[in-house]
Order: sequence, then C-alpha cells, then structure tokens
Amino acid sequence: MAQFDMRGQYVTNQYNAGRDSNFGAVQIPVDLVAILKQINEQFTQAMEAGVLDEETATDTQYQVSKAIQQAGKPTPDKKSILDHLATAKSLIEGVAAAGGLVAALAGAIEAVQKLFT
Repeated sequence: MAQFDMRGQYVTNQYNAGRDSNFGAVQIPVDLVAILKQINEQFTQAMEAGVLDEETATDTQYQVSKAIQQAGKPTPDKKSILDHLATAKSLIEGVAAAGGLVAALAGAIEAVQKLFT
C-alpha cells in the first residue's frame, strides 16, 4: 500500500471533474457529443464552487459548445473540434483546482483523434 507524506501541503478548493467521463466507450460522434455535454455542465458546477470565475467558465463553455456543434454535423471537421477543445483546455490549464476538467478535455481530445481518423 502506498503512503504519501502530505505535511506542509494545503489545498483550498480541489474540484474533481471528469471522473465519470468514459472516453473509451466513445464509438460514434453521438457518444462524443454526450460526454462533451456532461463536461460542459461541469464548468457551471466549477464556477458555482468558486473554482472558475464566471468569465473563464463562460469562455470555456463556449469553446466546448462549438466543439459539440461541429461533432454533431453530418461531416464533422476534426481540426475544428480539436481547435475548440484545445482552446478550452488552455483557458483552464493555469487553474490548479480545475485539474480534473483539464484531464477531461485531454481525454476528449484523444477521443476525437481516434474517432475521426
């Protein structure tokens, strides 16, 4: 069993998002859209928890919404989806307490790369 020495460490607001996102189950664009919608809702929750400010949450949600719109098209543009998700990820990468959301977006990017070859 692993043990960790946590002396001297202090975490104020750790927000663990994205833990329910199963990108391995993404087989078709509809699956991706469903998970991206879940992630988008988590930005609101992170804002309400004080992890993200309103402007950052809004900007990030906009980028994920654009990725959702593109993924839902009959012929989605992979580059556009990846660009929107990468922008969303870059908006929150500096927020230590939003590490779960960053990981969720990284998982989404990986799923897009596999889904749209």
